[in-house]
Amino acid sequence: MQITFQSATGGAGPSLVARVVDKDQLPVDLDRAVAEGARAARFSGKAGQLFEAFVERGDAVVRLALVGAGANGDGRGAALERAGAALAAKYLTSGATEMALDAEGLEAKDVASVLIGLRLRSWRHDAYRTKLKDEQKVSLANVVVTGAPEGSELAWATERALSEGVEFTRELVAEPPNVIYPESFVERCLTQFAGTGAELSFLDEEEMRKLGMGALLGVSQGSAQPPRLLVIKWLGGAEGVQPTVFVGKGVTFDTGGISIKPAAGMEDMKWDMGGAGAVAGAMLALAKRKAKANVIGVCGLVENMPDGKAQRPGDIVTTMSGQTVEVINTDAEGRLVLCDALTWAQREFKPAAIVDLATLTGAMIISLGHEHGGLFSNDDGLADDLSAAGKASGDKLWRFPLSPAYDKLIDSPIADMKNVGPRWAGSITAAQYLQRFIDEGTPWAHLDIAGMVWADKPGATWDKGATGYGVRLIDRYVRDKLES
Repeated sequence: MQITFQSATGGAGPSLVARVVDKDQLPVDLDRAVAEGARAARFSGKAGQLFEAFVERGDAVVRLALVGAGANGDGRGAALERAGAALAAKYLTSGATEMALDAEGLEAKDVASVLIGLRLRSWRHDAYRTKLKDEQKVSLANVVVTGAPEGSELAWATERALSEGVEFTRELVAEPPNVIYPESFVERCLTQFAGTGAELSFLDEEEMRKLGMGALLGVSQGSAQPPRLLVIKWLGGAEGVQPTVFVGKGVTFDTGGISIKPAAGMEDMKWDMGGAGAVAGAMLALAKRKAKANVIGVCGLVENMPDGKAQRPGDIVTTMSGQTVEVINTDAEGRLVLCDALTWAQREFKPAAIVDLATLTGAMIISLGHEHGGLFSNDDGLADDLSAAGKASGDKLWRFPLSPAYDKLIDSPIADMKNVGPRWAGSITAAQYLQRFIDEGTPWAHLDIAGMVWADKPGATWDKGATGYGVRLIDRYVRDKLES
């Protein structure tokens, strides 16, 4: 969707015009019939509420949409995003090709909030749908913003970069596993980041083998697709300042391996790379908006398949850290990928803090459903900052405990640890496992986002499918803590 700014519509202008209305404040210049119609329809300007009317403007008939922005106060930005999203949901396939957004009376940041909601809710993945009816096809291609205050274009430029990052994450997560696998994930990123100034590189299977990444390679060995460790560097901050590193789990398809998953619903496991997708999308947003911070993204990319060469329950692998792991369940593979990626990232970059994102456990969905991601951390300050970023961005988090009592549940009688504990506290024991690979004194957080990267029904700014969760969280954390 193309979004442009101009001082006036000029000429006839688009036949679809949208106006943003605060709660209980209908514009005084509305035609009487429109105002009476809005009141009769009980349109009060609640966030995301929409009323449509047709009015005559000279010789033309204009389709006028009033969309509610809610009350002016706390949560204003989120409410305005809902307003923009409501316009997208209503008119994306309406047949209208262009919309004029009347921004009169809005502040620059308000305009940007409406637009990011509109842009994000407009995202669709129709690449493989060849038989859409005309009324199902996207028609709305252009939005012209009129009457916007000074600074609106600059504010939107920043949010546009963020929206492009979210869209890229959604694209990676939504693509089928025969299209996105470790090598093609890297190739897609190399193409997407071209010209941004970010530095991309990767480790191949042989390089990881020489480094001793036995846990990550153990997951990958049952697949015909070779693994990759993708590195995305954005060093836009002061020289010499240690980077913050975000590490993403990138299991591009997860059958469970020899501990194979049930057939029903296994197709969903294409999004088991949602953590890596979020890291890649966030890094794209940071690079495109030229963030003044030193940030590095690391994506551990594998496919988990039940080939004759696949690792077995009972195998013992040696991690890059030198610690040994008894593999009790090959479907607890994400932590095996992450532990080597975390070790490598710490040795390579000596980060100021390290945060991993992973669709790690089904137990997290049982605990939190699809409303929050789980947060585990060895550092209260980092945990508080991430929680605040989650609240501000809408990518909400809820903190869980870590303690030696849980740690004992993954001790192995024949190796340093097991890769799973008992049935209870499954998300916590997974986090305890990862904590064993964090260097002393390194602030670390683990975000279990299993319930957040995919939605079975539309949300505030997304349709059914890939949500792009994690991108806005990382971006907000960087804005508030690394750029402030």
